[in-house]
Amino acid sequence: MKKFSSLPLAALCLLAALGTASAQVVSIKGSDTLGAQLVPQLAEAFNAKNKDKPVKFEIAAEGSAVAFTALTNGTAHIGMSSRQATPAELAAAKAKGINLKEIVACHDMIVVIVNKANPIKKLSPKEVEKIFTGQVKDWAEVKGMPGEISIYTRNTASGTYKDWQKIAMNGRDYVRTAQKMAGGEQVVEEVSSNKNGIGYVGLAFSDKPGVKGVMIDTIAPLAANAEKYPFSRKCYYYLPENADQNAVAFVEFATSEEGHKIARSLGFVPEE
Repeated sequence: MKKFSSLPLAALCLLAALGTASAQVVSIKGSDTLGAQLVPQLAEAFNAKNKDKPVKFEIAAEGSAVAFTALTNGTAHIGMSSRQATPAELAAAKAKGINLKEIVACHDMIVVIVNKANPIKKLSPKEVEKIFTGQVKDWAEVKGMPGEISIYTRNTASGTYKDWQKIAMNGRDYVRTAQKMAGGEQVVEEVSSNKNGIGYVGLAFSDKPGVKGVMIDTIAPLAANAEKYPFSRKCYYYLPENADQNAVAFVEFATSEEGHKIARSLGFVPEE
């Protein structure tokens, strides 16, 4: 006690400031779909609105599976996921005394992208299934220019990887030659540099340079078509029941009309 009380006033103030700063850190981990663009922009807008009490956001977009591991081991305040938690993930958290609360973040469309130079403009759901399972190996088989199809997918930690398998591939296995990417940006990068490339990304990534979104039958990958586009899903935030107040405040902001406006600007469809 004597040592602490003998510190100069300036040092005491610094210690107090550091303690306050550490209490304002919010760690958000999980889905690349949410964490690559949407959540960083929401965090920036949240701090702009709360200039008197800024929060230091630590955002790690490493895949939906990471959200539940991090929430369970206490290294995240908020989990981002492009799929619902599995019963096993919820049970693992509960075993640690953590009950997770699910909040719908938004609706997202998973868009098939091809190289900008590819003349293909549309595919049927069945053609998509056959391409990603390896039944169709050449673009000529779907009325394209001859060329062996190169497939780029998300990695197995991604909620999008599992969602795509369920909603676009009828639960079938990916073709063994599919190349797994860490995030949507990496999928875009690979497809944009390979004239025979194909992949899938969230709508927010589908208009990047070098790639184009493909119509499914006659339905274009546009936010206005979210309800009828075949490959759509919900994305979620997960919080512990006794969540940090700053984490709760952020999720409330993210799902408010202000947050919805940001989501719409990136091609997401808010939960109304």
